[in-house]
Amino acid sequence: MKYVFLILFMNLLPQYAGKSLRRDGSYPKTFEDIKNEIAGYTDIAKAIIDLAVHGKAQNRSYERLAVFADTIGPRLSGSKNLDAAIKYMFSALQEDGLENVHLEPVKVPHWERGEEFAMMLEPRNHSIAILGLGSSVATPPEGITSEVIVVASFDELHKRAQEAKGKIVVYNEPFISYGETVRYRSQGAVEAAKVGAVASLIRSIASFSIHSPHTGWQNYQPDVPQIPTACISVEDAEMMSRMSFRGAKIVVHLKMGAKTYPDSPSFNTVAEIVGSKYPEQIVLVSGHLDSWDVGQGAMDDGGGAFISWEALSLIKDLGLRPKRTLRLVLWTAEEQGGIGAKQYYQLHKENISNFDIVMESDEGTFQPSGLGFTGNAKARDIVKEIMTLLQPINVTEVYDNADGTDIDYWMRDGVPGASLRDDLSKYFWFHHSQGDTMTVQDPNQMNLCAAVWTVVSYVIADMEEMLPR
Repeated sequence: MKYVFLILFMNLLPQYAGKSLRRDGSYPKTFEDIKNEIAGYTDIAKAIIDLAVHGKAQNRSYERLAVFADTIGPRLSGSKNLDAAIKYMFSALQEDGLENVHLEPVKVPHWERGEEFAMMLEPRNHSIAILGLGSSVATPPEGITSEVIVVASFDELHKRAQEAKGKIVVYNEPFISYGETVRYRSQGAVEAAKVGAVASLIRSIASFSIHSPHTGWQNYQPDVPQIPTACISVEDAEMMSRMSFRGAKIVVHLKMGAKTYPDSPSFNTVAEIVGSKYPEQIVLVSGHLDSWDVGQGAMDDGGGAFISWEALSLIKDLGLRPKRTLRLVLWTAEEQGGIGAKQYYQLHKENISNFDIVMESDEGTFQPSGLGFTGNAKARDIVKEIMTLLQPINVTEVYDNADGTDIDYWMRDGVPGASLRDDLSKYFWFHHSQGDTMTVQDPNQMNLCAAVWTVVSYVIADMEEMLPR
């Protein structure tokens, strides 16, 4: 008999040659083992997809979001609307039967735009559509009336610095991509102030416009004068550029009542499905609950927040409990630079080794195509394999780099990250504008996004091993 055991042992040796035992006495899994483990989730993935796309949960994330957006409206950092939104979600998550529903206090910026308007006085009278940019100072009570200088770039502004002194700088920068063009919104006032301008008006960072200004946060710099700044429509920026090219003198009257208050108390909103085997280990899904003070914040980022909630709801509805804790976080004050998320990171980073993956959906919930992923090659291979489970809805791509202001803190420290990738072709039509309403959202597309988000988060949370890093 002992020879039988010896032969069996000898046959196993090549399989584990060169491999070291773990502390628990087991051998590391090969990638083939991991592929087989993931394939074992095929039926669960199908059940999630069926429930989200075809079953009783069909359109639920859309309908929940519609009630929320219509009831609360826009949710600017520091506003009463954001307070109401947080209270609403706290109750809704409790009523949904999720676990450990709680609020984590943070301090957030409180800025209000007040009354604002702009009027072209020369070469003709024309009402200019504007939205003040976040953190802008006000004009004097009587407003500012000044000649305009139109530039297409910072380089042109610097070359014409002497002309800009005492004038309102209008930026008519072309839209290349959001990532490249947004610097004109964030730095436009500072660069204009450096050359002595009295205000700046920035062409909206938008790929398409129907005379719609698009707001957003902007940043002042120490030792640079703070001047009022607002965004204007693409149409008005281009019109003033044409007028200027023809040699016309342009005079604009600008009045803004913006005000910055002391930081306000707010909360990140948290709910969980506690893990069955490794409850201390976390798979985090998220979106941000705050928005700008225009439109309804349905797209940015109501959709992302509500498919993240939907992920936990679907898992609960199917009676599933993953090995790791699945944690939903609805961030506050993302639009001001990830303020709520930064404080969450500071509070929880001591447990960073227990964070398996951080996921954020903040680029729309349109037709999904896959995931953006940040992590090492081994982790990427595992995620690619998980995405094959979504073949029934043809959403299997894994792209380089996850995007998400709120999860960047974790990814910079080596935690794997994922973001939803979807059809962005119309996203910047509505982004940060009055057009960001429920009319933009599509229930069928949200169903698909919810299915993707749920399958990925559940499988990662339930696999025996955390993603390598």
